[in-house]
Amino acid sequence: MNDLIPLNLVIGDRNYRIRIQPADEEVVRKTAKTINDKIVEYKTMFAGKDMQDYIAMVLVWFATEQHAPISNVVNMDNVSSRLQTLEKIIDGALEGNKENL
Repeated sequence: MNDLIPLNLVIGDRNYRIRIQPADEEVVRKTAKTINDKIVEYKTMFAGKDMQDYIAMVLVWFATEQHAPISNVVNMDNVSSRLQTLEKIIDGALEGNKENL
C-alpha cells in the first residue's frame, strides 16, 4: 500500500484526489482525458443539460465501448463462416467449369 502515488484528476469540473499504482498513472490520465473530451463533445451536441447528464451520457458511451470488441469478434466469426461457404460454392463452380472445357 505504501507504493501508491497521489493523483489529482479533474472530471466534469470536479477535482478528485486518488491514490494509484505508479504503473497505472498513464492509463488513468488518458482515461480521464477521454472522459473530459467526451463531456465537451456532448456539451456541444446537447446544450442546456447539467453536468450530471453529461457524465451519465459518457458513462453509457464508455460502457458500450468496452463491449464493442466482443461483438466484433462474434461478427468476425459469422463473416468467416460465410466466406468459407462462398469459397466452397466458388470452388464447386470452378470445378464444374473445368469439366465443361
